[in-house]
Amino acid sequence: MSEVDKAVRKLTMDDMRAAAERLKNWGRWGEQDEIGTLNYTQAEDIVAAAGLVRKRKVISLALAYDNRGPQGGKSKYPPVGRFNPIHVMLRSGSDAYSGTLDPRKIRSADDLVIMPMQCGTQWDGLGHIFYGNHMWNGYDCRNVSSFGAQKCGIEKTKEKMVGRGVLLDFPRMFGFQYLPDGFAITNEHLDRAERHFGIDVRRGDFLLVRTGQMEGVTRRRNVGWLCGR
Repeated sequence: MSEVDKAVRKLTMDDMRAAAERLKNWGRWGEQDEIGTLNYTQAEDIVAAAGLVRKRKVISLALAYDNRGPQGGKSKYPPVGRFNPIHVMLRSGSDAYSGTLDPRKIRSADDLVIMPMQCGTQWDGLGHIFYGNHMWNGYDCRNVSSFGAQKCGIEKTKEKMVGRGVLLDFPRMFGFQYLPDGFAITNEHLDRAERHFGIDVRRGDFLLVRTGQMEGVTRRRNVGWLCGR
């Protein structure tokens, strides 16, 4: 039996509560903290990361904002109102060509995108997930209201989201194109990946864990379209 096929004991809520009590960092950086482990990012880490650039090559990790995004897939969980981006044009080249824009003395194109935050590439603030009635650092979950997050919003991280990126490519390590659905990456797997790729994950690093799930979903979806599904 391969490592990716091994059965893993199904976790219970008691397991989750025990792990939360053992591992949570609430209060570690003071009662007013709103950025968690990003406190590890120091000025010297940013300077060191900048010195690692060797090639003039940019690799985007962004998903396209289109109707083939990650939302709308089949799931056993109740829907939460998420959908893929809706893109419409407010002004187009045809409008310009027809002359309808000329009273403004400028011809241009403009568009509008309607989307939930989870329809593409994004960072979650620490106010995104609640543990019982609380979010990060013990803040009351009601600090997130219809007006947005009053505590632990993603904007609190804007001066800390810079550092050395470390990629652990699990499908490559296991010899797969992408990990199977439900595969659980454990602490032991993370340690093994460090050794496998000869990388030492350090304080202040931004750890990128590749599962290949997005490629797998996209490939299956494209095959479905080609087959007329």
